[in-house]
Amino acid sequence: TAAMGEVVKQSFTAFLPIVALISINLGIFNLLPIPALDGGRVFFILIEIIIGRPITQKWESKIHAIGMILLLLLMAVITIKDIWTLIV
Repeated sequence: TAAMGEVVKQSFTAFLPIVALISINLGIFNLLPIPALDGGRVFFILIEIIIGRPITQKWESKIHAIGMILLLLLMAVITIKDIWTLIV
């Protein structure tokens, strides 16, 4: 965040490419084949095409729930690490 503040102080036009890069990275991350993300849904569609039948809603919901829990745990670990580095 300090680096972003320095870029904004220089000029707003220097800030725009950084914002664009963050947006592109977020879009790419969202397309990863991880359950609970859009890429996870695409992955399920591809599996359904390959096996020739739909995956039951029960199993798909369970897999998406596990993926969401793992993403939330990852987010919590990263947040705790960031807070820890600020404190220490």
